[in-house]
Amino acid sequence: MSNLSSKSDRVLVAHELSKEVSSPEGTLTILSDVSFSIAAGESVAVVGPSGAGKSTLLALLAGLDLPTAGYVELNGDNLSQLDEDGRAQLRAESVGFVFQSFHLVPSLNALENVMLPLELAGSPNARTAAREIIEKVGLGERWSHYPAQLSGGEKQRVAIARAFAANPAVLFADEPTGNLDSKTGANIMELMFALNRESSTTLVLVTHDEGLANRCDRIISLDVGKLAADSKAVA
Repeated sequence: MSNLSSKSDRVLVAHELSKEVSSPEGTLTILSDVSFSIAAGESVAVVGPSGAGKSTLLALLAGLDLPTAGYVELNGDNLSQLDEDGRAQLRAESVGFVFQSFHLVPSLNALENVMLPLELAGSPNARTAAREIIEKVGLGERWSHYPAQLSGGEKQRVAIARAFAANPAVLFADEPTGNLDSKTGANIMELMFALNRESSTTLVLVTHDEGLANRCDRIISLDVGKLAADSKAVA
């Protein structure tokens, strides 16, 4: 496991994060005073019951949403001090995503879906790099197929290839096996962990699967929007 004693090797810092939203019943607190840090190259599972705030936390860590209080530092940048364009640029440069529902562009084939973040980042060899990662995830013969022509497991392989294509500093995975059968899901996670080891990417995995969580270096447990007592929040 990575050593968090040096501030400079912390790729993610959550400092006293709170998130509140308005509802007809009044103000709802989704997260309350959540603090932890994650080192470069570390794998961390975020677990907890439904409604505990896991997906909200992931959105805050990735700069897809802003906290009501507290702040997130990603690669040394305070996300609350960046405007929307600044956060988008930081995500493009430093972050990969794998979601339960794949989020592939239906009008693009597998290769083009993987090329997309590379092209957005201005990579001069997007096609070559995308072909290499497509081969790594075992879809070398399926690169020209469109999402509608792919199985669920193949779609998630494309999503993983897309997430790793730009060598992100942090990969956020939100229930990546949730729409897959158990055997396919197990194969997908083997692939994700293998690519993660190879690339030394920091992995933040939201999961209900205890077995997957235990494969990570560390587990952060949420309960009703707060860190549970068994969380190893800061190493």
